[in-house]
Amino acid sequence: MNQDTICAIATAQGGAIGIIRISGPDAINITSRIFIPAKTGKTLTDSKPYTLTFGHIRNKKEIIDEVLVSLFRAPHSYTGENCTEITCHGSSYILQQVMQLLIKHGCRIAQPGEYTQRAFLNGKMDLSQAEAVADLIASSSAATHRLAMNQMRGGFSKELANLRNQLLHFTSLIELELDFSDHEELEFADRTELCQLANNIEAVISRLVNSFNVGNAIKNGVPVAIIGETNAGKSTLLNALLNEEKAIVSDIHGTTRDVIEDTINIGGITFRFIDTAGIRKTDDAIEILGIERTFLKLEQAEIVLWMIDATDAASQISQLSDQILPRCQGKHLILVFNKADLVLDINLSTLSPTHLPDNVQSISLSAKQRIHINELQQMLIAAANLPSVTPNDIIVTNIRHYEALTHALEAIKRVQQGLTDNLSGDLVSQDIRECIFHLSDIAGEITNDMVLQSIFENFCVGK
Repeated sequence: MNQDTICAIATAQGGAIGIIRISGPDAINITSRIFIPAKTGKTLTDSKPYTLTFGHIRNKKEIIDEVLVSLFRAPHSYTGENCTEITCHGSSYILQQVMQLLIKHGCRIAQPGEYTQRAFLNGKMDLSQAEAVADLIASSSAATHRLAMNQMRGGFSKELANLRNQLLHFTSLIELELDFSDHEELEFADRTELCQLANNIEAVISRLVNSFNVGNAIKNGVPVAIIGETNAGKSTLLNALLNEEKAIVSDIHGTTRDVIEDTINIGGITFRFIDTAGIRKTDDAIEILGIERTFLKLEQAEIVLWMIDATDAASQISQLSDQILPRCQGKHLILVFNKADLVLDINLSTLSPTHLPDNVQSISLSAKQRIHINELQQMLIAAANLPSVTPNDIIVTNIRHYEALTHALEAIKRVQQGLTDNLSGDLVSQDIRECIFHLSDIAGEITNDMVLQSIFENFCVGK
């Protein structure tokens, strides 16, 4: 695959400039066939790396555009191959003309993520760093940017490498004993020190595994389910929080029959709001399916906004408490008494249902009039309770990494138990090697082609 020379437009359409990236063994030669330097007279093949050359892209005698060409020579480039980047005007016609010329002279169009995949295959970065490139491009907040940048710079990789080195030292001592098993008096691995080392490694892996909940919330947004009876104002609240008409609002009961989701950044935290179908007794098959999805999303949410019509609060609480409260155990529940502008006085303490789970708050507001929406946003920020992220924090955000770390944690716990039970060295060594295997899987040291294809096919073209 790496014998091909690839090209792709690396910038979004509509900008003032456009960049075309070329990478591969013939990148410099192919670019020089269509590029004429303006003044130097020196061809690209004779130019020094890390230089910018001004000139023209030509199709025979016709000038396509005035451009700048950046030149990088292997292995000192993003992909580890010869690379050029053509910076031209952002016209879609110009970009397509340059692409056609490159293809005509021997390039092929790059697949999504192929540049980063080549960087990984050429040893410029490990797989966790390569995945961080996609996260960096998709980052939408300071926290997601810092996490992706730290991972791309190798912070996570260094942590994993340190664990693998300790485990390799661990297993080498045990296996050395096995080589001298005929000499019972020889003991290369002090069991007390090995237990301490295993405990230290288990603590680090546990910390990484436990960080995933925070990392997932930072990366994908804190899931917030908006639930309640029909016409309680759930869709109106969603529109107020998003500051756009995302959901259809109507006085007709049962308007929302499916789940509507959208994200918004509030106070530096990304929230994923989920507007659900209103809960009520119905014979409508479609509405019943929507209500089933409501309870499914309720299970997945970390924060639940129970919308209650303040003009009929006692009745709604009585009807829905048995369905909603048991499903909110372990979640942060906020009782939102809506349509407060239509009620003269609301005593929240008397309206709140009994037997409430922990972490329950209440607020009265008017979603339609946008009254007390800011106060609700502050309650959401407090309920999310996400830590501030520093550039050096190592927090797991990738589900593939989380699964591998979970398996590694199970393996190191078996090592701890084996040492406690004084199992033979060969059994303990096997569990150590399994732990090493799963940690190495994160860095891509033993990853197969199918996994690589799955990872890189989700990248954008040009990266």
